[in-house]
Amino acid sequence: MTVQTIADPRGFILANCRLQTPPHTPELSLYLADEITPIWRLTEEALGELGLAPPFWAFAWSGGQAVARYLLDHPTEARGKRVVDFATGSGLVAISAMLAGATQATGSDIDPFCAAAVALNAGANDVAMAFTARDLLDSAPPDADLITAGDICYEKPLAERVLAWLRVAHDRGTRVLIGDPHRTYFPREGLVKLAEYQVETTRELEDFAVKRTGVYTFPR
Repeated sequence: MTVQTIADPRGFILANCRLQTPPHTPELSLYLADEITPIWRLTEEALGELGLAPPFWAFAWSGGQAVARYLLDHPTEARGKRVVDFATGSGLVAISAMLAGATQATGSDIDPFCAAAVALNAGANDVAMAFTARDLLDSAPPDADLITAGDICYEKPLAERVLAWLRVAHDRGTRVLIGDPHRTYFPREGLVKLAEYQVETTRELEDFAVKRTGVYTFPR
């Protein structure tokens, strides 16, 4: 693996990831890392050990794969709609929304590598999507037809904040889809399960090699 500075995130991704197919969305190709520990350490080094989040963008997490699979299997959820993918990471879900026929998709993420990751992955799948590094939680949910969010319940404060924000979006009439593999801080009630998948992952990322992962929305 090779270290590039944060001034060259695209070069860093190309040097430390390879184009591969997520197990649950074989229609897509993404620049992903093979191992978590090396790229995690290299990312910290490239960032000057600023204590920022680990490189979630370098992996296809189970919640995101579930939402992406759901959109590809149920394209009417995205077709003709404006989609915002919260904490987009690799851009997996937003790219799937575009492949399902969305008129536009915007990925949002505060990780400084994500703009480059999303651009590379969108290009690899021949779709055009937008990206914003603005923290969407600092304001009201954007004007969109569909907001997606995968793997947001791994920390209690974040889970509570994001779910409250998504609830506001739902109450305003926006369709919300949430993907989660039953993480600790995922709510046990208040959501409706739309689908469930057995998503292959890696023991480096998760506690099981296959995660039972659901796609949820708020009740009407």
